[in-house]
Amino acid sequence: MLNEMIVRSAELVSCLFPFDCMEPMFMKRAMLGLMLIAPLAALSGIQVVNSNMSFFSDAIGHSAFAGAAIGLLLAMPVNFTMPGVALIIGLLIMGLKRKSRLSTDTIIGIIFSAIVAFGLAIVSRNREASRGANMFLYGDILTIGDTEITMLAVLLMLFLIFQVVAWNRMLHISVNAQIATVHRIQTGVYQYLFAALLSLVVMLSVKAVGVLLVTAIMIVPAATARNFSKNSKQLFYSALAVSYLCSAGGLLVSAQKWANVPSGAAIVLLSCAVFAVSFLYACITNRKAAR
Repeated sequence: MLNEMIVRSAELVSCLFPFDCMEPMFMKRAMLGLMLIAPLAALSGIQVVNSNMSFFSDAIGHSAFAGAAIGLLLAMPVNFTMPGVALIIGLLIMGLKRKSRLSTDTIIGIIFSAIVAFGLAIVSRNREASRGANMFLYGDILTIGDTEITMLAVLLMLFLIFQVVAWNRMLHISVNAQIATVHRIQTGVYQYLFAALLSLVVMLSVKAVGVLLVTAIMIVPAATARNFSKNSKQLFYSALAVSYLCSAGGLLVSAQKWANVPSGAAIVLLSCAVFAVSFLYACITNRKAAR
């Protein structure tokens, strides 16, 4: 039943892109996966940029090494060990950030170093784990399966619910957490929830672009949208539009014989090209970034 629903959804999505390269089912599944990842990356990216959490998302992305290595070593599905490790790391970083006197960058740097070293230590002792973990460096959306699509769909629903409830509150917190607390906003609750959801978004997006580029698919569309936007409403819709455009366009470009590039690289390069255009536009119009 679930497989049939996913196949129908993939067929429906492919109807929006009537190109020869979209005929194979793996391309249809890849496009469906990207259509689920795009809004997750765009909306989380806005709050990542507003809250200066780019390094946080990068640390979570690199925890894929540890999650994949643990899963491969224990013969457990990496689709579950990777998000599990990411969730633990994300909550740990947020907890230390709130409780420690150290700067956020210092805390993230320590956790980042520890988790990467831990993953590499496991991988180096097991050749099979080493071969399996390397695939997460670059990602491959063309190999996405039903389990990952289902997890993305569930996460998207949870993330949208969170955004409906917490969008304005998260904006207040990103501007000034102390003032938000004075206005009776439970900053700790929202920060922990966002850290947990962001950790899952990052980890599930690794499938599309890999560990090395996962942060880019969040911060580049959000940064681009800020150059085009005057207010938070425009920022919201602009980030979604840029993310969808670059995700679909990148996949279609990567499928062309003349391109011969991985889909993840094509998506990020297209995103950066759009950002360059938005930056020139902002400079010409002297537009101030929306927040």
